[in-house]
Amino acid sequence: MFQAGFTRLDQTSTDFWLGLQVYNSHNRQPASSPHQRAPQRDSSLCEPPQLLSAALKPLCPTQLFYCIPNNRREEDMAKDDKKNEWKEFFWNPRTREFCGRTASSWGLIFLFYLAFYIFLAGLFTLTMYVMLLTLDDNTPTYQDRLATPGMMIRPKGEDLEITYTKENTESWDMYVQALNRFLSPYNDSVQEQKNQECTPDQYFIQADSSNLRNNPKRSCQFKRSILEDCSGLSDRYYGYSDGKPCIIIKLNRVIGMLPGKDGQTPSVSCGPKADDTDKMGEVVYFPRNGTFNLMYYPYYGKKAQVNYSQPLVAIKFLNITLNTEVNVECKINANNIPTNNERDKFAGRISFKLKINSRN
Repeated sequence: MFQAGFTRLDQTSTDFWLGLQVYNSHNRQPASSPHQRAPQRDSSLCEPPQLLSAALKPLCPTQLFYCIPNNRREEDMAKDDKKNEWKEFFWNPRTREFCGRTASSWGLIFLFYLAFYIFLAGLFTLTMYVMLLTLDDNTPTYQDRLATPGMMIRPKGEDLEITYTKENTESWDMYVQALNRFLSPYNDSVQEQKNQECTPDQYFIQADSSNLRNNPKRSCQFKRSILEDCSGLSDRYYGYSDGKPCIIIKLNRVIGMLPGKDGQTPSVSCGPKADDTDKMGEVVYFPRNGTFNLMYYPYYGKKAQVNYSQPLVAIKFLNITLNTEVNVECKINANNIPTNNERDKFAGRISFKLKINSRN
């Protein structure tokens, strides 16, 4: 037989201490013995015992009582104090402070930062306005450009690789469409309407006179028909259906550049790379000799020279080796444009791959 006792939790506490007192009644002496007494509950720790209800006594013939130690009560009071401190920090109803500051204090802080950021915005706006006054809409004040302009081809394919099968129309039709879109602004009728005929083999200088701007500046005609067999007029497939494709080369625009010195006209030359010397075959250039006529220079910028037509050079491959990838390199030939810069392989030159497959 065992006898157990528990203590009751005070209503204001969230923790309780469960005390269990167990002893073997077989060793307990009668209560009437003068030498022995039954174990007593420490009255300093526990309240008077409250017995279980009559309905539970048959099931649990033990006495239960609940007790709250003094140190637990102190911990609960400390927790309540911390909660009250946090609540008063966010909102103190006595001083009417929010996060430790009154409404007037928060208002002064808001006004300070509002004035501070308005000042910064005004300073930034003034700086940008003064800087814009030093810029020219037509000509860059500082032209950070390469000493040598780059080159690009059309169609450029994917990663400058042009591969197709001449018997398969779908494999080369996208190249034909790309050339049609690129050459549409060069139609003869469009050029005659927008641009003027210029004197060949000399620069078309259009200088400004003192404070008077000579804008918009005029542009010289570059008609599509100049490209002859690669114009898409006589052969609407640009030779792709016959395995004799046309590639169009353009020199990137650089404001104020004069590409020839002492009246020498710059030109384009293409050739195979070292391993493909016997694979490229014969090529022909349009216009003849692959020249960029001097009358299309200098270029004055997109805003000053709205209708500028960039000169082009077309290359037609006549008997390239079929079913073989050929590496081709084209470069500009001019006495004031270097093309041997190993650090920049696209300065004044361009390399691309061409592979024409045939089922025959």
